Amino acid sequence: MARFFKQFYLAIILIFMYLPIGALILFSFNESKSMATWTGFSTHWYEQLFHDPIIAEALWVTISVALLSALIATVIGTFAVIGMDSLRKKTKGVVLNLTYVPMVNADIVMGISLLLLFIFLNIPRGYWTMLLAHITFNIPYVIFSVLPKMRQMDRSTYEAALDMGAKPSEAVRKVVFPQIMPGIVTGFILAFTMSFDDFMISFFTTQGTTQNLSIYIYSMARVGINPMINALSAIMFVVVIVLLIVVNVRSTKKPKRTLQREY
Repeated sequence: MARFFKQFYLAIILIFMYLPIGALILFSFNESKSMATWTGFSTHWYEQLFHDPIIAEALWVTISVALLSALIATVIGTFAVIGMDSLRKKTKGVVLNLTYVPMVNADIVMGISLLLLFIFLNIPRGYWTMLLAHITFNIPYVIFSVLPKMRQMDRSTYEAALDMGAKPSEAVRKVVFPQIMPGIVTGFILAFTMSFDDFMISFFTTQGTTQNLSIYIYSMARVGINPMINALSAIMFVVVIVLLIVVNVRSTKKPKRTLQREY
């Protein structure tokens, strides 16, 4: 009986969370503009969506910022993990606790903080401030994706590479990177996902001068519900869900016990 109530409770929670999203996706294929009545299946709103130049520009901003910020954050976060590995235990604990702060902090606090920083430095808000902001909040996600793989790494392989004449940079490239690569890839995908659908930080760090898809949806919703919002939101939801599934599948894979090493 207890198992039944647990499953029933879980089902209610999932229905409560995903039923509105399911309705949104369903009505994105509605022929009518109305969200109250179903008049027939149509892909008209998706066709209109892909022919809208403003949405095309917002999509380019979203993808380019997500890719660049994820790539840069992955590089910075990976080298940060390698550097933290050599720290003392207490120092490493302090650094990790500080790294947690951007993740547990409210997005609006981080958005306003970055806005004030850009104003203080007299940096014009726009595409580049959005990119810098996304890099900033993506780095912790990369660090905590790579860190478990770093802890699982056999440290003796790095020392063996040095004993066999490899330079430290060569040992890192040929020994450390292959062992932590699953964490690096997972961190990149997670950073891309977080950047792709971000609204709050993007909104405050651009102040309307540059629009990604989230800001564009917000601006459209303020003037009235347009069926293109349903289509655009459905596409964003599917993309994020696919990326999160990839991250979860990768994180549940057992680490390989054997590793080919080149010195």
